[in-house]
Amino acid sequence: MSAPKEKPKRKGKDDEKEKPVVVKNTADLQRLKIEKLMKNPDKPVVIPDRPKGKNTPHVPEFVRNVMGSSAGAGSGEFHVYRHLRRKEYARQKFIQEKAEKETAEEEYHRKIEENKLKAEEITAKKRAKRMKKKKNKKAKKPKTEQKSDSESEDDSENEEEEETTKPSNPPTSTPENETTSGSSETVQKLESGVSNQSE
Repeated sequence: MSAPKEKPKRKGKDDEKEKPVVVKNTADLQRLKIEKLMKNPDKPVVIPDRPKGKNTPHVPEFVRNVMGSSAGAGSGEFHVYRHLRRKEYARQKFIQEKAEKETAEEEYHRKIEENKLKAEEITAKKRAKRMKKKKNKKAKKPKTEQKSDSESEDDSENEEEEETTKPSNPPTSTPENETTSGSSETVQKLESGVSNQSE
């Protein structure tokens, strides 16, 4: 008997749907966003522009509703006055914030320039030190070579001088020679003592 063949399972709507992913941290959220972008790479990605700075509120050239202390002002005039006052305060606040921002930027750029100059001075100092060290090292190297050459020349000259000054028969040390050298020392001591007494 033949074994019954298993029918391949058909994909249903439930299988096509992916299980909802629970975002546990920012890495999961970022991964989901990237996967969503990569599903359709032909779709253009909209990158928003940087927010533009506020425009300077203009000073009103002509004020139509001049508020005064007239007794005939209606009840609606107070709200107009309050609106104009709020507008003026906002304008002054904006001007102050803009001035503070400009001074902060100037300070920042000045500090950057100072740091650059300090860094350049330090690097110039270190460069000069390195160059001086390198120069001294190069100067020492030829000198040592010259010294070794001059030392070898001096050694050869000294050997030649020694050969010329040495007698052909050097005196051998004998007990007689030792006594004579000892007697010469005693004679010198006696002479120095006599000269000290005479003075």
